Amino acid sequence: MKNSISVVGAPMWLGQTRYGTNLAPDALRAAGLLDRLRLEKLDILDLGNIPITTTGQFKPSEANVKNLKSIVAACEKIAKSVSSIAAHGRFPLILGGDHSIAIGTLAGLNQHYHNLGVIWFDAHADINTPETTPSGNIHGMPLAVSMGIGHEQLVNVGGDHRKVKPENLVFIGVRDIDPGEVEFIQRNNIKIYTVEDIQRLGMEAVIAETVQYLAKCDGIHLSFDLDGIDPLVMPGVGTPVADGVNYSDSLFALQRLAELGVITSAEFVELNPLLDKDAKTTRSAIDLITAFLSADEYREAAFEINTWKLELTAAATKL
Repeated sequence: MKNSISVVGAPMWLGQTRYGTNLAPDALRAAGLLDRLRLEKLDILDLGNIPITTTGQFKPSEANVKNLKSIVAACEKIAKSVSSIAAHGRFPLILGGDHSIAIGTLAGLNQHYHNLGVIWFDAHADINTPETTPSGNIHGMPLAVSMGIGHEQLVNVGGDHRKVKPENLVFIGVRDIDPGEVEFIQRNNIKIYTVEDIQRLGMEAVIAETVQYLAKCDGIHLSFDLDGIDPLVMPGVGTPVADGVNYSDSLFALQRLAELGVITSAEFVELNPLLDKDAKTTRSAIDLITAFLSADEYREAAFEINTWKLELTAAATKL
């Protein structure tokens, strides 16, 4: 992971039906995100927000996708912005917005990686198609679209049909999966760690296995949906799902990924400030992002100490 980070806001809400996720990038800035990152001596360049038209009527098109034209136009802009950041050798940090923005993010990254890996931390699989979606909401489709399946206009964002291979995807925390998505995941043998898997294996093992599984990739994108975390802790999201990943495990996952230095880009999505009582979710999101990006020497030292402790424990067990 690089210390030179370009931050860009993607103020989108038309991928779902609750107004407010478009306010998240500015809410994070106003609550001190950039100041916190600069305190960590990170080179932060704030590119502002991508201009996105956020009007829509939530009427499905003939292909059962809502707000298609607006989202296609927005994702083309996001793709260009993300590609430009990567071209300048900086780490793209995208602040959503609902999860439909990932269509643009992955399209932009696809221009710089031949075999991109994706870690999808989320309560939802987001791998519906127009044929399987129960709602027509595009924020439930970005992974299918990025694999070249879905409405042609969405699939063609950024010019290439397929941005992500099924074997280069890992789900973490997913627990609300539609029937069509279940079939898609099983048919493509997609790697998935449910909340139950995390509890059984431990987050440390989950991250270690994930990184090993994606070792074949030439870059790894982290797409972090805040509704992956238990809504009792992170209530300010539009589509909360009970019994999520606990906050400490989520924080650990981000810190460990930072320590390993394998993530080449990241987005944080689905914060809705209008649903966030006392800014609890906003403040927690800032803590998570800061912990993820501030992987300096003290984190590397902590990782070495933890490794040493594990080796000692293993040696003692053999005695």
